Amino acid sequence: MASSSSSSSSSSSSSSSSSSPSYLSLLFLLLIISAIISSSSSPSTLCRTACGGIPIRYPFGIDDGCGSPYYRNMLVCNSSNSTLLLRTPSGTYPVASIDYADPHLIITDPSMWTCPHAAATTTTTTTSASVRSAAPPFSLDTSTRFSLSSKNDFLFFGCDPDAVIVAPKPNYCDRFPDRCDSACDSAAYLCRNLPGCPDASAAAGCCGYNPKASQSTRMMLRHCRSYASVYWRTVGGGLPPYDQVPEYGVRVDFEIPVTTRCLQCRDTNRDGGGSCGFDTRTRSFLCLCQDGNATAYCADGGLSRHRASTGVIAGTAVFSIGGAVSGGYLVWHFLKRKSNKVVTCGVQSNENRIF
Repeated sequence: MASSSSSSSSSSSSSSSSSSPSYLSLLFLLLIISAIISSSSSPSTLCRTACGGIPIRYPFGIDDGCGSPYYRNMLVCNSSNSTLLLRTPSGTYPVASIDYADPHLIITDPSMWTCPHAAATTTTTTTSASVRSAAPPFSLDTSTRFSLSSKNDFLFFGCDPDAVIVAPKPNYCDRFPDRCDSACDSAAYLCRNLPGCPDASAAAGCCGYNPKASQSTRMMLRHCRSYASVYWRTVGGGLPPYDQVPEYGVRVDFEIPVTTRCLQCRDTNRDGGGSCGFDTRTRSFLCLCQDGNATAYCADGGLSRHRASTGVIAGTAVFSIGGAVSGGYLVWHFLKRKSNKVVTCGVQSNENRIF
């Protein structure tokens, strides 16, 4: 009887000792998680300034927490070939250039028709039948601060005449488009002067149409075999509009949200200036400086306050979680010992049995 009691006592103690390490492991895991969360709430102070030769400046950023939160995660730099890409609902597209003085960027759609592509499909004359079918056309999210530029001209090839009105438009339609119908202009200037196409027969089956929204382009492609976007690039050396040349691509205009705090942050007279960014957790403004993040600008003293408050919050979170877990462990350990204690008051056992 005594041996069975001692064995049960030893098994109880071994069970208690085996449970203790698991509880301590849980405490250690929670401390690590809380430390990671507190350290990841602020963005990195190192913002890349270029991708594949294209400068990256405000309002854009290719590192999370850099630039304006309105353009968060919209631009990505392909690490394998240093290609800058724009993410849209219709896909991911290479960015050819960014102009910050006249805010716009140029997108290239690989599925878009171009004269070299059309010439490669045949060894003789290119016709509308040889125009290849395209993937879903480039489109934008209307909730963003991107917009299709009015300097884009959209051309469609191989359209079904039973579904699309293909007819020449009068000359005054260029100046007063609201007075004209929604026909696809078969006499469009670019259909007769395609970039990189000296042979006019390459544009057989071409018509020009200016969609009011990207959805109109998708509707047109339901009845046309392919499309091309041509934007007018300003080259200088003449008076408008004779200082512009057509090139393949999609021009996308963007807004630059300018705030007083961002201007103060970028002021080079204030401790060399910083980069405008935002907190990745709260999306609130941050000035990214060489030594850390500031709430206004690099030399305002807010740098140390921000870093100190971050450390206080992180330390408070760690000790709060640790204290709660430690308190729970003490209560659990006390109840465990109490349940294993031998009861001798008013109850007979092997130790106090009289007979």
